[in-house]
Formats: sequence, C-alpha cells, structure tokens
Amino acid sequence: MKKTTLALLTFGTITIAMEITGAGATFPQPIYTRWAAEFYKATGNKVNYQGIGSGGGIRQIINRTVDFGASDAPLEPEELNKHGLLQFPTVIGAVVITYNVPELGKTVLNLDAKAVCDVYMGKIKKWNDPYLKQLNPNVNLPDRSIVVVHRSDGSGTTWIFTNWLSKTCPEWKEKIGYGTSVKWPTGVGGKGNPGVTNYVKRSQGGIGYVEYIYAKENNLPMARIKNREGVFVEPSIKTVQSAASYAKWDKSKHFYQVLTDQPGKNTYPIAGATFILLAKDQPERSKKATTFFKWAYQNGDKYAEELHYIPMPSNVKNMIFEYWKEHGVAP
Repeated sequence: MKKTTLALLTFGTITIAMEITGAGATFPQPIYTRWAAEFYKATGNKVNYQGIGSGGGIRQIINRTVDFGASDAPLEPEELNKHGLLQFPTVIGAVVITYNVPELGKTVLNLDAKAVCDVYMGKIKKWNDPYLKQLNPNVNLPDRSIVVVHRSDGSGTTWIFTNWLSKTCPEWKEKIGYGTSVKWPTGVGGKGNPGVTNYVKRSQGGIGYVEYIYAKENNLPMARIKNREGVFVEPSIKTVQSAASYAKWDKSKHFYQVLTDQPGKNTYPIAGATFILLAKDQPERSKKATTFFKWAYQNGDKYAEELHYIPMPSNVKNMIFEYWKEHGVAP
C-alpha cells in the first residue's frame, strides 16, 4: 500500500507522526484494532485505542482526555449539545446470545424475547425448563443450571441488548429498563465483551450476550432469535444488513439511530451501529480522529466484512464527510 503523509505533522524539515488516542466500546474493538494496524502501515500514524466499555468512552470524551470516544449507545442530540459533542456511526454489528452447554455441543437453539427475558430475570433457572423445551422440541435439553452472565461495566452492548428487551418484554421495560448499565436481577458480571465471552466459555451452563465476532472467534454457538415477524433468525451479515436497511440516518440529528427490533422476515432483531464521539471545542484533536476514520471509510470496508461487521453505505459516508465540514472537524 502506498504511503501517504496526509496526517503527518511537519515542523520545518522534521516530520513527526501523529498519535491518535481513543477509548470506549469493546463491541467495535476488533475492527478498530485492525484499522489501526493497517492505517499505521499506510501512513506511519498510530492509533491507540483502549476498549474500556461505552460508559468509559463517553466519560473520557466528556472529560476531553482522548481524541475520540466510542459508544454503541448513541447519545441523543440534547445530550450531545449539553456536553459539546459530535457523533457519527462507523459500522453496524450484531449482539448475539451465546451459551456453553456441553451436552448440546454446537446445537443452535431457538430463543425468543420471553425466554431471554425470563432467563435474565432469574425466572428460568434450568436448561430443560418447559418453555425452552417448547421452543426447541427436537433438542434434548439437559437438567443443568443456567449461569447468567452480563456486563459489569458501562456498556453499549448492554444498551443494545436491554433496548431490545425493553421493546419486546413488557416486564423488563417496567422493572429494569435499558441503558449502558442496569440493575441486573440475577447473574454474574464480566468486563467488556472479552470478559463476558471468557466467563461463558469457562462456565458450564453459561449464557451471555456479546458482539458477534467474540462468539465466532471463540467457537461458541449463537442462538437463533425470534424477530417481530415471528421468524427465528441466525445472526449473519445478511440478517444484520436487513436490520440496517431500515436505518434513517439524519446528520441534523447527529445520526442518532436505534436498530433493535426492526421489521422484515429476514431481520436479525438485536442489531446496532457503533458510534464515535468528538469534542466540538477541540477541533484540532477531532481532526486527528477524522483523519483516521476517513482513511477507514475509504480503505477499511474489506477488513470490517472479514470481521463480520456491516460497513456504512457510501451515501452515509458522504453524509458524514459533510457533517464534519459543517462542524469544522474535517481532516
């Protein structure tokens, strides 16, 4: 790949490579890490990204301690304005329900919102619960206790998961609600998507919610989830693209968009975009970040697809470039 000095800082005859700092969501950490490696090869500029959870990313950009924050929980325009922030999406992915039941091997289970809700409410305690058997009549479900695993940190993956539950399970909406952190009725906590993945992996009977790539890379099964059309759908590029096709991106609303429980027979219902947050009052730092993300939008789609994320459509990328110009943070 041809080297470019687009993002290098020049002082007289000395050229110094930039270091761009970011922190936040673990949902997109695999693709940001890959983009950073390829960006460094192409430009000589470093991106130091720390996956600390969406809650941490939001805090760090509010405190202006990083060049960009990352969150899977989109902030509403009022919240962005309150903290002087900008927001745009990078890729779309899926939150999957993964489990470790040795007796089942790689059997793919059917789950619906009621089942997931009751498991996370602590009502369904065994894998051979009658309701789970009803959803999976041809599967020999074992008499094994369920180990419920959730996030312990402020998390956009939690935001997407609990947003879906709040839309599809009235009791969850009434008693728990949704957010980057909620008061869990039961279960044990893992830090980040890696923490939840590892907890499920080492807990016989474990169940957890993680971003697709974490279950895929750890060879864990992913449940088919019943969507609003009544179809059990596996998470895949195609079924997440179906959810993404219903997005109505609007730069005047800072691209605020929620992709859970979208219509369509082939739509996977627990999908979401992941977002970057920039400080409006620090345009030079923000331009460092947009230099990286412009490169990623122009060169990084193939890496996103390799890691099972959905890239932004070209018309949305162009809208984002216009948004940067309007707010004085274009590279």
